[in-house]
Amino acid sequence: MSDIVDWVAVDWGTSNLRAWGIAPDGTVALERSSAKGMGKLTRDQFPAALAELLEGVTGTRAGPLDVLICGMAGARQGWLEAPYLEAPTDLRALLLGAVQPEMPDSRFAPAILPGVCQKAGADNVMRGEETQLLGLAALHPGFSGIVCMPGTHSKWASLAGTHIESFSTAMTGELYEVLRTHSVLRHSLSGDLDGPGRTEGFAIGARTGLDHPEQLLGNLFQVRASALLSGRQPDWCAGYLSGLLIGTEIGSNRHLIGEDPVPLVGAAGLCGLYTQVLGMIGATGVPQDTTKVVLAGLKAARSYAA
Repeated sequence: MSDIVDWVAVDWGTSNLRAWGIAPDGTVALERSSAKGMGKLTRDQFPAALAELLEGVTGTRAGPLDVLICGMAGARQGWLEAPYLEAPTDLRALLLGAVQPEMPDSRFAPAILPGVCQKAGADNVMRGEETQLLGLAALHPGFSGIVCMPGTHSKWASLAGTHIESFSTAMTGELYEVLRTHSVLRHSLSGDLDGPGRTEGFAIGARTGLDHPEQLLGNLFQVRASALLSGRQPDWCAGYLSGLLIGTEIGSNRHLIGEDPVPLVGAAGLCGLYTQVLGMIGATGVPQDTTKVVLAGLKAARSYAA
């Protein structure tokens, strides 16, 4: 039995692959996922991974089924590199920059959206987040302001309607993992990291990072010193490290945060932590439904070229 859809929206991340079959009326007719993210595939394995995910899916019209893809499939180490649009840019042009990788299975016609880069002495890149920003603009018409996208590589983007003016990246999530597993701090982070002490450690670390983001390198060692001299347990230390890094990230971007609420696009738990730290400086974080945002972005990208 086949699932019949008008087209397929795909978010191809580093770790996971997600697809939604879109009905002619724009509703989601089916949803599928796979653990075959970009980081687990060689270039020649992408077509089979997509075909496997879409087994039994057919289109409402004759000919190949359109598959619109955002995310890491378009990275240099992915399926086929989709060259970046350069900021400032209007995200309505995303589909015009899409590339069409070879697909041996003629039932499907994939197109991969580009990412966005920033040059002129402030080199930066994003891939996947640009589609989320377009989706945010579609869900909140008229929005203008700063958007925070917490994650392994957090993004802070200045968005005006569908126009991305500038953005920056903070390697907060990756730095936490590197320090936790490969630095001297690992000796204070072995054991239960989610115990009751984590909440207190997080709050203290966040306040330290907010108040003194310029002192991050020295404050990091407080994790080790607090364990040795004050008997801090692994849960407290993990909370302190997480809070310190997030507080430093937000403190470093404090000049961008005005009185308007800050949309947060990312994993729910992580956005909750950012909301907490933003509240410590009197700002309001507003977590978004990431699935709705990315779907809205893929739909918008497709519609602007219609």
